Amino acid sequence: MTKMYTTAPLPFQGQKRNFIKQFKEELSKQRAPAFYVDLFGGSGLLSRTAKDIHPEATVVYNDYDNFRERLQAIPKTNELLADIRVLVEGIANKSRIDNDIKTQIIDRIAQEKGYIDYITISSNVLFSQNYANSIEALKKESFYNRVRKSDITLADDYLDGLEIVSIDYKQLFETYKNHEHVVFLVDPPYLSTDCTTYKNYWRLKDYLDVLKVLIEQKYFYFTSNKSSIVELCEWIETNTGGVNPFYEATIVERKTNINHQSSYTDMMLFKWTTTTT
Repeated sequence: MTKMYTTAPLPFQGQKRNFIKQFKEELSKQRAPAFYVDLFGGSGLLSRTAKDIHPEATVVYNDYDNFRERLQAIPKTNELLADIRVLVEGIANKSRIDNDIKTQIIDRIAQEKGYIDYITISSNVLFSQNYANSIEALKKESFYNRVRKSDITLADDYLDGLEIVSIDYKQLFETYKNHEHVVFLVDPPYLSTDCTTYKNYWRLKDYLDVLKVLIEQKYFYFTSNKSSIVELCEWIETNTGGVNPFYEATIVERKTNINHQSSYTDMMLFKWTTTTT
């Protein structure tokens, strides 16, 4: 492994590229634990970073969304994007694609046999941060020329050294929860955020259930102020005497601008001790 990744090789909703600098800094301050367990592996960027900083640690990457399949399909995705690039030639970058060209793009995608990485394809023809996971979903959207100018770089080494599983996060947590030297990486789909690219639909109960894995554990947890999860836990602690899994956690915040008028705050909370209240 020679390349240090600061972003995932492929687009993924919610990947933590904006927090990687702070994440690396905090990992570097501590001795390596025996295990890092990435319960919601997503794009694998947290697992990759943990392994790069602490190569002696065992890093378990839960590839529940099958990011591996997308990585393996990069050559095929490049071929498809190359053909789409020809179809949008002459259309200004980020400009809307008319319906005739859109139909040609859809027809070209429909010619593909086998697996298609719709998330990557849609990121090249839909408005920023919008994704589709099927050709039917693509047909419903307006197209914009966001087609990359060059091939996606192959990433055959991206998952090197990781222990890869694909199971429910609760089952994975049960396997490691009693280990003294484990740090959990917890990056669930955000509450009050579009979860189009995730495999399962998430309800409020699902978000709250995740908090159970933080109690009396060492962890890095990622959320945003849109969820109000941190505020909710503080209220429960103050008003009911309930357990606050974020008690004495360190919080790192980063403002994210959606446009000139709208923004939100991403949050990374972490604990290297198992203190709770």
